[in-house]
Amino acid sequence: MTVLETLSPRAVQAPESGIVEVVNYARGREGLIPLWVGEGDSTTPDFINRAAVASLDNGETFYTWQRGIPSLRQALADYYTRHFGVSLPAEHFYAVGSGMQAIQLGLQALTSPGDEVVYLTPAWPNFAAAAEIAGARTVPVELAYGGGRWQLDFERLERAINPRTKLLFINTPSNPTGWTATREDLAALLALARRHGIWIMADEIYARYFYGAATRAPSFLDVMEEGDRVLFVNSFSKNWSMTGWRIGWIVAPPEIGQVIENLVQYSTSGVAQFIQQGAVAALNDGDDFVNRNIDKARRSRDLLCEALTATNRVETLKPDGALYTFLRIDGIADTRLAAIDIVDKTGVGLAPGTAFGPGGGPFMRACFLRDPALVATAAERLQDYIRRL
Repeated sequence: MTVLETLSPRAVQAPESGIVEVVNYARGREGLIPLWVGEGDSTTPDFINRAAVASLDNGETFYTWQRGIPSLRQALADYYTRHFGVSLPAEHFYAVGSGMQAIQLGLQALTSPGDEVVYLTPAWPNFAAAAEIAGARTVPVELAYGGGRWQLDFERLERAINPRTKLLFINTPSNPTGWTATREDLAALLALARRHGIWIMADEIYARYFYGAATRAPSFLDVMEEGDRVLFVNSFSKNWSMTGWRIGWIVAPPEIGQVIENLVQYSTSGVAQFIQQGAVAALNDGDDFVNRNIDKARRSRDLLCEALTATNRVETLKPDGALYTFLRIDGIADTRLAAIDIVDKTGVGLAPGTAFGPGGGPFMRACFLRDPALVATAAERLQDYIRRL
């Protein structure tokens, strides 16, 4: 028996990230423009760093509240009042060790081995992998695609639900497609969940990155009623340039608060207090910084999409939300091999669509949360590559 054969089959079968594969292949190359991961090029702003340093200087290096320090939970409540127009008490909010851990804890709380979880694809691959590791069975439902636009096919979605379905995972605005649910879509999804007695896990991490007339994308909070079974997962990573901090949050009914606290206790035993103090500063003092990030994303989105479509070899439209253009290049069949070739020949890192599950294979993902001048350089390199195909 080999060493691998002694391990848990679910762990051994966890897939390698198709995104990380390309990143590891070319990480650190001189002149690289990395558009492959969902990360901007701005470092965490000083006002957040200073809050964390002050916490360390004050000796806040001990165990702390499992659900999050009271000031952070209140700051989250205030943030949702400002940006989502809801008055949720602090008891609805839980600090956790990243958006990824929020998903893991949500899966542990809401599903048992053998349960089915339905999610929309193409999709960020981590949710499905985490669900399978937890013992759930994942059921992908492809978004309909046509003319560069992605749409939710409700009939296809309802056909995927059966008595074993426990959870519906909805990421809107979507990574990688940019699909953004309308208020009517969200109301219909809630009605579907009520009809079948299932939970919704709502990943609204990109809600502020919305390029319509409103200052944020529609949210399940806009259409929910008392008693609706919705658990929200979110992260500080994108809004406040804190990807390396590893802190996120959950919004959930207080009735399941002890369950969440117990799961935190038996995983990480809580988020470091100095990290939480940085998060408090982000929420309380970071609105202007987030607005600047959104403006940068919008300008770089327009620049990149217009440059690529000008080749007449690329099919993509400016996404309604999130941080990515999901593009299809005429003449490329294997996007995994193409991602390697593109980084070798242009120094631009893209994520292959094969990493994003059913429906994603022919596409490539580029994150545009970067300085427009750098994105312009990346666009020129890609234009030259595409014209040589």
